Amino acid sequence: MASPAADDYLKTVYAHTEWQDAPITPSQLAAKLGIAPSSVTEMVKKLAAAGLVSHVPYGAVRLTDAGLARALSMVRRHRLIETWLVREFGYAWDEVHDEAEVLEHTISDRLLEGIDERLGRPRFDPHGDAIPDAAGAVERVPFVLLAEAPIGHTGHVLRVDDRDPELLRALEASGLGVGHPVAVTAAGVTIDGASAALPEGAADVVWISA
Repeated sequence: MASPAADDYLKTVYAHTEWQDAPITPSQLAAKLGIAPSSVTEMVKKLAAAGLVSHVPYGAVRLTDAGLARALSMVRRHRLIETWLVREFGYAWDEVHDEAEVLEHTISDRLLEGIDERLGRPRFDPHGDAIPDAAGAVERVPFVLLAEAPIGHTGHVLRVDDRDPELLRALEASGLGVGHPVAVTAAGVTIDGASAALPEGAADVVWISA
């Protein structure tokens, strides 16, 4: 199943459980990919037949070892390209996702390795997502979703979901970015020690260190 569509499915299944534990359902997969549920059902059957996912009717979709290895390879491509676009071409963090979605399917392994070397083997992309190394190893640190962090919790921003460019721009305008220290208070949050007004929905797309 060497196809960009299959790679997108596997990458989406992986990403769903990267920052929380519940496996993805076919309906969630359809929503994330913007595809009709019937089309997802057919593709999941093909992926299962190829040994890339495990799935029972109406149940969750999980990656097999082979599926995980392929998903990590695509995630590595996507996140290295995002990092490359920001560092080398001046893209903003809200501009790189869609560009990387296209380029990840077209560049050669040789070019990808050259990008990784030129960037100094980065461990994280501009949104704080871990970049798997060439062997598929991923660095992980304890985290908590900002919406679930109790009052008094302090940490630094580990990751911001990159799906909504408008929200990314609003977060940047509020002063929040990957690596910034955050404290949860009764009144909201402080960033770098100063009170900040985060845009609506921010707490559901920001992860901070536990």
